[in-house]
Amino acid sequence: MDYRQSGVDIDAGNETVRRIKGFAKSTFTPGVLSAIGSFGGLFRLGTDYRDPVLVSSADGVGTKLKLAFLSGRHGTVGQDLVNHCVNDILVQGAVPLFFLDYLATGKLSPDVAAQVIEGVSIACRENGCALIGGETAEMPGFYHAGEYDMAGFIVGVVERDRLITGERLRPGDALIGLRSSGLHTNGYSLARAIVFDHLGLDVNAEVAELGCTVADELLRVHRSYLPLMRPLLDAGLVKGLAHITGGGITENLPRILPPGVAARIDTSAWTPNAVFRFLQRAGSVPEDDCYRSFNMGIGMIVGCAADDADRVLAMLQGAGETRAAVIGTIVPGEPGVLYGSL
Repeated sequence: MDYRQSGVDIDAGNETVRRIKGFAKSTFTPGVLSAIGSFGGLFRLGTDYRDPVLVSSADGVGTKLKLAFLSGRHGTVGQDLVNHCVNDILVQGAVPLFFLDYLATGKLSPDVAAQVIEGVSIACRENGCALIGGETAEMPGFYHAGEYDMAGFIVGVVERDRLITGERLRPGDALIGLRSSGLHTNGYSLARAIVFDHLGLDVNAEVAELGCTVADELLRVHRSYLPLMRPLLDAGLVKGLAHITGGGITENLPRILPPGVAARIDTSAWTPNAVFRFLQRAGSVPEDDCYRSFNMGIGMIVGCAADDADRVLAMLQGAGETRAAVIGTIVPGEPGVLYGSL
């Protein structure tokens, strides 16, 4: 026997690397010192920082990948991966420096891998983040045919005196919601159970209530909030940021609350995307579960002084975010989320 007979195709791996080298190179910034194919990626921080703090994160796309498998559309999940990681370090005030990806599959398809990594490179370029390396693993018998898993690793930087932790949040501060593009990368196990198991829909089925197919809706790209937040961070207007991912507003907002305060959220302050009400009705999902399973149309929450709220909203509008709104306030109490009118 040889390696190919055991299920590992080295030639396919080499072809994959050949295809993705160009994508990665298109993301390189002046700090990149290594080429794709090195054992390790090299990045020079430079001398532009006074007291730099590196901020890192790792994440995946979760069962949203099942939509890519079913639809044969692999170009957007790489964008999801990068944008999710960018948002995760953004909440601490960091901007991305470089990114690494991990793609594992049972049988490597250079075509599919190239689509995925092209998506990664698109998002890296949009976020000013260099794709400096990664790993593509072929693991026969470990994954079902036609399936793969992926993870992303990001490193960013922020000046130490510009770190955002939420510890300065005080009663009376405003909470401003930034709209999501859809489910982003969380809640897909519940969404798939409703759409495919309960309703019996096909991935290419048109849903009149949504005005598009199941695949079109559920593969919407996880939004990056970096372009919107850069001006606010530079202006020093942000006291706290919460990325609304798995666990929804209910579980994520308390992560940035200091002792002695809670968040009051007015759910009437915005209208959730149509997909959330569709899933809620179709699956008879309790309201509380919706706000713990989905982002319900709010992908990022900005905490700022009440006196700065109008300025923050104006700056967001100037950056193209026309649907941002004050959705809550900080109140005395134990860290947690209280739902009700303001």
